[in-house]
Amino acid sequence: MSEQIATLGQLLDNAGTQWRAFDIGRHITKLDKKQFLAIEQAQVPYPYPLAGHAWLAIQFWDVKASKEPYVWFLKFPVDEQSMLVSASRDHFADMVIQALGTEITGEHADGKLDNNPYVFTPNANKLAAFNAQIKVLLKQPASQYYEHAQLYFSGKIGFDNWQSVALQGIADFALRLDSDTNLGNLKKAWSHLPVEVLQPLSAMLEHVEIPTSISELLVDYAQTAIDNKNTIAITSALRAISKGQAQGLCAQLVDNVLSSPVGQDSDVLLTIAGRCFTQLENPERLHIFMDNCAHHQQIEELFPSIFADLVAIPTIRPHLLGLLRKENRSETLARAIGRLFS
Repeated sequence: MSEQIATLGQLLDNAGTQWRAFDIGRHITKLDKKQFLAIEQAQVPYPYPLAGHAWLAIQFWDVKASKEPYVWFLKFPVDEQSMLVSASRDHFADMVIQALGTEITGEHADGKLDNNPYVFTPNANKLAAFNAQIKVLLKQPASQYYEHAQLYFSGKIGFDNWQSVALQGIADFALRLDSDTNLGNLKKAWSHLPVEVLQPLSAMLEHVEIPTSISELLVDYAQTAIDNKNTIAITSALRAISKGQAQGLCAQLVDNVLSSPVGQDSDVLLTIAGRCFTQLENPERLHIFMDNCAHHQQIEELFPSIFADLVAIPTIRPHLLGLLRKENRSETLARAIGRLFS
């Protein structure tokens, strides 16, 4: 039976399910079925690899049943060209068929894949954001924690009273900025938020195409943080703006940060590489970014690890490889590149 299964999409189709695929390595990004099929058939590279893997969430449901959808969180290795390693995918499909046959939904499926080597559990932030996003997609009510989070961001219970606000509530709020008065309340609240709320909120907003008005606020907010050398506020702003509708404002913020005294801070550089990576598709900005990484003094492995991370992203790879041959680069950057190959 397993010989007939060529792709995960086919496995899910043969089981009679409806399904969606998401990348959840960097941002939570829906992959359309044509794109997913092309990735599975190694026709195109995986667009957002992280740490040598494709990190996927496959949501599927039995159209005949009204139960909640199932989700597989899967990680598969990619090769040096960021193509999915099909042998791993085939191995996973075989294990599914051996454990479940073609009946991959229903009570008998529960727990059968818990020890599967390709299954992983996302961190708490990612899980909360994914749960919130799925509720929105399925037009289901938010969690029981949402209303209290709305109350908190309205300022009515005091911004210092953050201990009672659940992570899932923050996620639901972030994923529903177009509901009620959420957007207006967030704008008023942002500068008052304690770090204990700011950090998880930014970890949710990095998956949201926030409106331009919030991006404008974040650029101004980050400028004050740059002046104060407040790296927590800067990294929070970078994360929150990274998937925003106004990518020009995201680029502006990245440029402002890179040209500032905190532009060589490790947390700042790692946040740009991990979350604002689409801005590094610009060759000049990439050059400045990698030069900043090369000038970073404290962590010796920072430059090679960021280089390895970015060279795997198909849209950045040609520009990064072009930088290896570029003549007008600083001596520090030239030395850092030289050490990659020594």
